[in-house]
Parts: sequence; C-alpha cells; structure tokens
Amino acid sequence: MKSQIKLILILTLFFLSALSYAQEKSLIDQLEEVAIVDQKVMMPMRDGIRLATDIYRPKGEGKYPIVFSRTPYNFNTWGNGEMNTRTLQTALSWVEKGYAYVVQNERGRYFSEGEWDILGTPLTDGYDALDWMAKQPWSNGKVGTIGCSSTAEWQMAVASLDHPALAAMVPQGFGAGVGKIGDFWEQGNWYRGGAGQMLFTNWLYSVQHDPMRPRLPQGIQQEDLLRLQRFYDMSPEYPRIDSKDALNHLPIQDIIRNVNGPKGIYEEMITRKPNDPRWFQGGLYHDNMPFDKPSFWFVSWFDVSAGPNIALYNHVRENAVSQMARDNQYLVIAPVLHCSYTRATENTMIGDLSVGDARLNYDEMITAWFDKWLKGDQGEVVQAMPKVQYYTMGSNKWQSSDVWPPAEAEMTTMYLHSEGNANTRMGDGKLSQEKPKKDNPDTFKYDPMNPVESYGGNVCCTGNAVMGGSYDQSEMEMRDDILVYTSDVLEEGVEVSGFIESYLYLSSDVKDTDITIKLIDVYPDGKAYNLDETIQRVRYREGYEKEVWMESGKVYEVKMTPMSTSNYFDKGHRIRIEVSSSNFPRFDRNLNTGGNIYDESEGVVATNSIHHGSKNLSRIVLPIVK
Repeated sequence: MKSQIKLILILTLFFLSALSYAQEKSLIDQLEEVAIVDQKVMMPMRDGIRLATDIYRPKGEGKYPIVFSRTPYNFNTWGNGEMNTRTLQTALSWVEKGYAYVVQNERGRYFSEGEWDILGTPLTDGYDALDWMAKQPWSNGKVGTIGCSSTAEWQMAVASLDHPALAAMVPQGFGAGVGKIGDFWEQGNWYRGGAGQMLFTNWLYSVQHDPMRPRLPQGIQQEDLLRLQRFYDMSPEYPRIDSKDALNHLPIQDIIRNVNGPKGIYEEMITRKPNDPRWFQGGLYHDNMPFDKPSFWFVSWFDVSAGPNIALYNHVRENAVSQMARDNQYLVIAPVLHCSYTRATENTMIGDLSVGDARLNYDEMITAWFDKWLKGDQGEVVQAMPKVQYYTMGSNKWQSSDVWPPAEAEMTTMYLHSEGNANTRMGDGKLSQEKPKKDNPDTFKYDPMNPVESYGGNVCCTGNAVMGGSYDQSEMEMRDDILVYTSDVLEEGVEVSGFIESYLYLSSDVKDTDITIKLIDVYPDGKAYNLDETIQRVRYREGYEKEVWMESGKVYEVKMTPMSTSNYFDKGHRIRIEVSSSNFPRFDRNLNTGGNIYDESEGVVATNSIHHGSKNLSRIVLPIVK
C-alpha cells in the first residue's frame, strides 16, 4: 500500500512538473512572438553594484512607457514554478498593452550584487534605476511603479527623491514601507504601538540570505548569467518549520538561531527601539519627506497595516508638494487578506466570515491609471473613479467617498461599564453611550508564559502561527484574562467606517505591560467575529522618543493606536470590544519586567486593572455613518 501511495505521489509530481513546463513554454513562446526579451541585464548603480534585471518590450520601432517592478523575491523564469509563470504572465499582459515591463531584484538578492538590507536598501538604487530606464532608446521617458508588499514598500521613499521619469505609482499592501506617519510609528510594520509584530521574525527566517551563502563572481557577464539561470536560481531551500512552535522560543533574539535558520540582519534589527535612528536611514518613507507623485493606493481590511496605509494616503492628499499631486491620489480598500485583491469571489471568505461578492475590476483600473500618466490618454476611466472606493462588510457592498473617513461619519463615544466583573463574555461588561457613574475597575492576571492566543486577525507572513481573517472569538472569550464589553442588541443597523479611537485607563503592579483591544461584531447566534485589533506597550504611552515606567497602583490613561474598518453592524447584532494584555504571536509578549524584552527569557505575572468611571472614562470612539 505504501509503495502504491509513493508511486501515485511521484506520478502526480511528474504530471504537475510537466504541466508547469508546458505552461511556461507556452508563455515564453507567446512572449517571443510579441516582445523583445532581454534577461539578466546587470543594471549599474552609482557605487558600481549591478542589479539583475529582466526586460520585456514590444517588438518594432518606437518608444514605450515602462511598468517597473522591483522586488526582493525570486523572479527567475527558469524552474521557479508559480513565480515563474506569474512573471511571464505579467510581462505578456503589459507588452500586449503597449508597455515595456521591467522587473528587477533588490541589491543582494539572487543574481543582484551587493548586500541586502530589508527596509534599508539605499534610495539611490531606485533613483539610479529610473535614470537608467529613462535614457534607453526604446523608452518614452515615463516610468510607473507597481507591486504588492515587499514589491511595493520601496516606492514611497524613492518617490520622495522626485525623479522626473517617475510618472505614477501603484503601491499595494505597502505597510512595510511606512515608517512614522502621524500617530503611527510602525517602522515598516516592525511595531504596533511600540510592541513588536512577530511577522518579520517568521518572514526573515525564510527570506534573509546567510552571509556565508554561495555567490557568483562580481562582474560576471550577461551571457554567463543567461546560461546559469537555467540551472541555478540562487534561491536557498529553507527547511520547513513549525512557525507556531518556533515563535514560542525565548529570548526572541534567538528564535531564528534556535531553528538553525540563516544568519542575517534579524539579530541586529530586533534590538532597535521605535525611535532608533537606523529606522530613518534607507528605504522607509516618513512624514517629514516630500511627495509629489500621482498614486493609486491599494489597502486590505485584513492586512497587517490597514491603519498606517490609510493614514499615509490621507497625509499625501493633504501634504503633497503640488496641487496636481494632491488632486491625484486614489484609494481602494478591499475586504481581503494581504495582497489578495484578485482572490475575491462571488462569496469571498475572510477566515470563517463571508463578506459576499467583493470582486472589483482591478486590471481595468490600473491599466487606465498608467494609460493616463504614462501614455497621455485622456483618462476618462480615472476621471470617473471616486477618490476612495471601500468595501463595507456586513452590508457586503462597495461604496465610494471623496475622503476617508466618509464625510458623513460622526465620531460617537461608547463608554466601558461593569460592576467589576467584565472577565469573560459571561461577565457584566457593557458598552454604552452613557457615562458610568462610578469606577468599578475590572482586574485580571496577565501571565506572559500563558498569553492570549492570536486567533484570526489582520496579519501577514506568520506561517501557521496565525490564521489571518475573521473567526468566531466566543470560545476565546471564556478566558479569565480577557475583559469583554458588549453593547445592547442594536434596534437598527449601524455602519462604522473610519478610524476607531480607544482610550483605556490602566493601573498595574508592574512597571511596564501591554494593553490590547479588539473590535468585534456579535451576531444574533452569539458568534463574535473580529474586525480589527491593536496594542499599546505602556512604556510608550507618552510617545516613542522615551520610555516611561508605571508606579504600582497609579492609574494611567493609555491612548491606543487607532483601529480601522468599514463594517455594518446589522439590526439584532451587538458591538463588542475585548481588552487584555497579550495577542500572541501576532505581537511579542511583554514580560512585564521593564527590560529589553528581546533578550529576556523570564517574565513576571502582572495584575492589571482597567478603570472606567469618575475621571477615568475608558472608552472607544466609533466613526458612525449616519
């Protein structure tokens, strides 16, 4: 029986391999009919480092606009499976539309020379690439950038250099390119509210290249690279790990080392605090940098960085250098996971939650966008687009607005109430627009060795450690270290669209701890679906330039980093928040000692209390659309 199963697996793999090869061969044949294919062009940077670049441009005389994608990921078109096919499909699509398509690896990645630094790649690389492309005899001098996640994160900071060839941008899922924007000090998704987001620990295990890795000789010729790329793609094979188990290891700085992972930049980056000057060098865009490029932004409700992404969109609309740029910022917010825009279906599932038919014609809109800015078309499709297109879950429909939040949204305060027993969903915690008359604090024990488990959420890149999306939280809400506050049953539906503000009053018997909050839509059957969540490391409650410790028993106001959503709480539903001190492993655990956290292995149990009466008015403020 085992031998039969083995034979079936071998035949299946052989069939899939043959099918993949046939698809690749078909795409290559189609490309060669319409395009000039120039792979492994080693584009020179000002310091002599050369970046591996593949160029696909229409055959025939003429000058063409360029769609440019720069990435840390492997796009080698030989023996690279899905990524190979995707690169070829993308190239063919743009060439057929009359564009040259250029894809390039960041420095230090695969065939590109130099040393890689995630979030710290020199801005001059982007500028030099734009310069090189604009000067090619087949270029019309206009370049548009496109990409999602790590293929988007570099675009904003390079745009701040204002190269004249950069005509327009399409950043998608671009949170890892955002440093400091207003209230958000995420430093490329590394932090939320000063707490570490563990996605990079998992992601860097399978991405960073070990400094001892094999390398090709610097200065190698294109003809040799074209030959070598057919049987070497410079891509390490990372052994599979159980991410959920791996992220439990302490100290945090040793997680990758503990699973025999590659050495790299992780061990240095994990030591940085939110205000470390190293975050302000290299590839992150901060709100003190100029911006003057037309941009079409794409955000996901269940991505790791919806809040700072939308905040950046608003920042650019208000602060771009020219009126032209301020007037030409567009935003789409979809109800999907990270970089999953095109995966919406007639019945789009986000975890266990159905949000209906969330499809949108992204290809048509993006093509029209580049046609306007790179080809000089009249841009009727773009002119007809609203500035903001957003999907409202619950009512399950696309909506539009000229601004975000929608102008009709009214900030409405709901206060936390209880008789001091809000622990679990069986407790007496309530949300109400009436102010509480007296303070009955709710107290719980936070043990960092037994943290509240992340269940669903707005995440990315955590492997099997966290499932992204919306799931019924009701079983989780039976934990005694989760405080639950729920509104009365709604007599009529309520749309919440915008930024959700939260102010919690905390006392504790430790010098530092974390506070978490989660926004929940409770259905008539009792199922409780998460919408967004955030955290605040209390040592940073007065800002990220300094650490301020608590005194035992003293009450402190903690303003949480804003949450973001668009959700219709239907008649018969209830609005709920959960408050605790951990959401692990989405966020790292505060060990409650006041130490560095990244180099600690032992924690202490904190007794934390949330106050909600008298002058300590713990509350959330919801943008309710009338």
